[in-house]
Amino acid sequence: MHAALVPRLDRELQATHGLPLTWYDVLLELNSAPGRRLTMGQLGSVAAVSRTRVSRVVDELTRAGLVARDPNPDDGRSAFAVLTPAGRAALRTAAPTYLAAVQREFADHLTAREAQVLARALHKVLAASAPGP
Repeated sequence: MHAALVPRLDRELQATHGLPLTWYDVLLELNSAPGRRLTMGQLGSVAAVSRTRVSRVVDELTRAGLVARDPNPDDGRSAFAVLTPAGRAALRTAAPTYLAAVQREFADHLTAREAQVLARALHKVLAASAPGP
């Protein structure tokens, strides 16, 4: 499923907005984070990009002006990725395209009952993989 849908979503976001899906995901995670900022480690644990690639993606987003890097005052070895106003605007502009593509490529093919069953099953799997009690 992932291999079939992700390239389609990526192509549509790039063609319509010039945003690779990895960029969109990082912008989305930063937008929902407290203060719209995360350390590279935090971002690597929540974004759909590998931990080893997250720094490279943040570098690309920084060059594009969509993210800024701020030093972490509590840990001189790390930095925060911070969503810029331009990054937030790009996310807002691309969100309808992304959501419509997910709806068209995935959700439209499920009945309401199938969607409920799938949501419960995925929630169960996610809960089982959560760390701690």
